[in-house]
Amino acid sequence: MAPDPSDTDFDRDGDAGIDTRRQHPSASPDPTAKGMTPKRLYGIVATAEMVTWALLIIGMIARYGFDFHSLMFPFGLAHGTAFVSYAVVSGVVGLNQRWKFGHVFGAVALAIVPFATLPFDRWLNRRGMLEGQWRTEATDDPRDAGVIDRMLRFWLRHPVALFVSLAVAVVVVVFVLLQLGPPTQWFS
Repeated sequence: MAPDPSDTDFDRDGDAGIDTRRQHPSASPDPTAKGMTPKRLYGIVATAEMVTWALLIIGMIARYGFDFHSLMFPFGLAHGTAFVSYAVVSGVVGLNQRWKFGHVFGAVALAIVPFATLPFDRWLNRRGMLEGQWRTEATDDPRDAGVIDRMLRFWLRHPVALFVSLAVAVVVVVFVLLQLGPPTQWFS
């Protein structure tokens, strides 16, 4: 049977008569084609959230312990951006993995506590709640017929548009938070 040239490239070794087939990188719109699974994405963003917590704490020690204020804004901005990104990614991964609302809420709430995303990440992993691929196609599961699942699948089938949309949303939220000032002044 002849291979379908529309989705694969072939390297032919004419002397040996052997076809070495490899998937063409642009053949699949699947966001997991490059290995960005829900588990990997969540882990990257959870780690960034923890690292920026450490930076923020260093900035606070420098400011309040040594009267050195220069680190607070960049470290605070980095942490704020990582926190909002973590909240967004927790929502997307939670929808994809069909977490209960309490799990998504818990993920975001625990990010307020320094380094609490680490034990939560381990808890999710022990329970297999990060396993699996992105749900880009409908299945026989009745939940797949819901409007939220259909919207999720649409966005997951268009990963570049999803990434750009979420990145813009994160920038807008961070900008609004910058306008509000430090969290310690929000309700003053």
